[in-house]
Amino acid sequence: MAFIKVATLAQLQSEPLLEVMVDDKPYALCLVDGQVHALDGTCPHQGGPLGQGMLNGSKIMCPWHAWEFDCTTGLNDYEPDDKVAVFPVKVEGQEVLIDVA
Repeated sequence: MAFIKVATLAQLQSEPLLEVMVDDKPYALCLVDGQVHALDGTCPHQGGPLGQGMLNGSKIMCPWHAWEFDCTTGLNDYEPDDKVAVFPVKVEGQEVLIDVA
């Protein structure tokens, strides 16, 4: 596993949903109940930027068409087959790292 630093805890504490980029690919980071989660940042519906959406509890709402995905599982409430990938997260001190390999 190759973990890459993408953010700090301070960033997530002030903005609990963030879009981060790794090799020009977007990922959505969310802070829910003290846990950091990482998901594919592109909505499978029409490519909306999930990390630029809204966080409601553990759900990310896509800003383009309001599709919702659970931060912890990547599951979509309405279309279970349209889930987004989730990625391992590590927090080292104040650094947030994700493994996108």
